[in-house]
Amino acid sequence: MEDRARAVGLFRYSLVREVASATLTKRERGALVRHLASQWHLGPWGEQVRVSRNTLDRWARAYRSGGFDALVPKPRNVEARTPAALLELAEALRVEEPARTAAQIARAVAEARGWSPSARTVQRHLARARLPWRGAEAPRAFGRFEASCPNELWVGDALHGPVVAGHKVYLFAFVDDFSRAFTGYRWGYAEDTLRLGAALRSGIESRGLPHRVYLDNGSAMVSHQLLRACAVLGIVLVHSRPYRPQGRGKIERVFRTVRDQFVVELAHTQVESLDKLNSLFAAWVESVYHRQAHSETGVAPLERFLSAGAPAPVDPALLHDAFLWSERRKVTRVAGCTLFGNEYEVDPVLIGQQIELVFDPFNLEDIEVHFNGRPMGKAVPRLIGRHVHPAARREPGEDEAPKPSGIDYLALVERRRLAELARRIDYRGLGPDVPGEGLPPGKRPAGAEAEEAGR
Repeated sequence: MEDRARAVGLFRYSLVREVASATLTKRERGALVRHLASQWHLGPWGEQVRVSRNTLDRWARAYRSGGFDALVPKPRNVEARTPAALLELAEALRVEEPARTAAQIARAVAEARGWSPSARTVQRHLARARLPWRGAEAPRAFGRFEASCPNELWVGDALHGPVVAGHKVYLFAFVDDFSRAFTGYRWGYAEDTLRLGAALRSGIESRGLPHRVYLDNGSAMVSHQLLRACAVLGIVLVHSRPYRPQGRGKIERVFRTVRDQFVVELAHTQVESLDKLNSLFAAWVESVYHRQAHSETGVAPLERFLSAGAPAPVDPALLHDAFLWSERRKVTRVAGCTLFGNEYEVDPVLIGQQIELVFDPFNLEDIEVHFNGRPMGKAVPRLIGRHVHPAARREPGEDEAPKPSGIDYLALVERRRLAELARRIDYRGLGPDVPGEGLPPGKRPAGAEAEEAGR
């Protein structure tokens, strides 16, 4: 209420500050008041209002006599209609149990005294009495957590980046909680499981195997393809609780550094492709970010990550198998199954069983069959209409046609023909080698018969 009254006072002051000036003559003041009274003004709550001459004169007199405070409306002293005893009872009920709502207090007062003010009246009175409702969950104190060693916990997330080569880019990144070092990262044109898996795989190849991976609940991060990869590698996949981002502060701070130090410089760099962007980012991470002392740990991220020694390498065959995709299907009576419209034949002993089809998302012709976690051979394609998983989208430009060879066969043929036509034709070379050959005997040149006979 005090803020609203002050806003009204400021509005009044903006109109009469010139009218109340002692330098104006009576005639000038009257002309100014008439002009202000004829205009529309923007009121304190954003509405258009007009103010009469008498009101302007009254505000001007009040300002000259009492200053700005005289323009602020005084609170109305309205006698409360609700009996004080009922309001005191409402206060006592709130003090006794802060979790009681205003509606519950109103019902309790009505039961005890036969009548109660409305719940809204009780709520306003309790707010004025500084007795807020305490029924909500009490604020929790979050301690400062940090992993005890490298690769104990990786925190992953996605950063929305700028537009590169006509497409918006996204950064999938994983940060080691102990050292704040980037472990895996990849820029891509889509925010999906494929790009997330590529970032995680590159991190495992270069930084070793993490014990736990902490992600939020985005669609790319809750897919069963990612869950399968973590299960094969023995990684514990943890998701944050919805609407509880308190445990993601480290990677959000790292992303702020990415924006302030890397993304801001992209506007001044020629980035013509996604490969160029990933190359620039890798150079910045390894040459700048990893070598600067971290403000929290006081040690460069890469130095702290390697403080326990180089991580153990991961078996490439295991890593390849982990990032294959899978789908579950039931084998039909004819020892077959379908996958996105494709038909396959499997071992007849699996008829009626639920099997797992394991495959590269970009090659639906080569599929392995697993049953109860054991390999059961290959699925033989019978009808292939789709070669790529519907969710496996390549980056723009990867499916472009190969570069042309530069050979225009028809143009070469035409050029050779024009060259032949440009040469002078020797008609003598087109006839027979013997003079008069092919002519009747009576019309042959002299000696032609003898020459023919000698041959």
